[in-house]
Amino acid sequence: MARIKRAVTAHKKRRKVFKLAKGYFGAKSKQYRTASEQVRRSLRYAYTGRKLRKREFRTLWIARINAAARLNGMNYSTLINGLKKKGVEVNRKMLADLAVNDAEAFAQLAQLAKEA
Repeated sequence: MARIKRAVTAHKKRRKVFKLAKGYFGAKSKQYRTASEQVRRSLRYAYTGRKLRKREFRTLWIARINAAARLNGMNYSTLINGLKKKGVEVNRKMLADLAVNDAEAFAQLAQLAKEA
């Protein structure tokens, strides 16, 4: 039975890790063991970061909506509650965009919420 040599697959595996580790400082981009450890860690951070980004954007939108709501004489929770009672289904991302870019439209929504 023929002996199996792993040279090609080992090189492919290492090349994949070094490609991901490109731009890392010092040994983390030159030595396979430290590069693979750092790549593994970086991928874990990236996974966590994708989840955190969603949270951070939501808090940013809420802060913007709250600031614009206060300019219209109410706070965030009463605005959201009023819009829900009126049956207006606008998500926080769009509300924040309106608050920043179209103050008149946001004022109309705030007026609707006040009526409720």
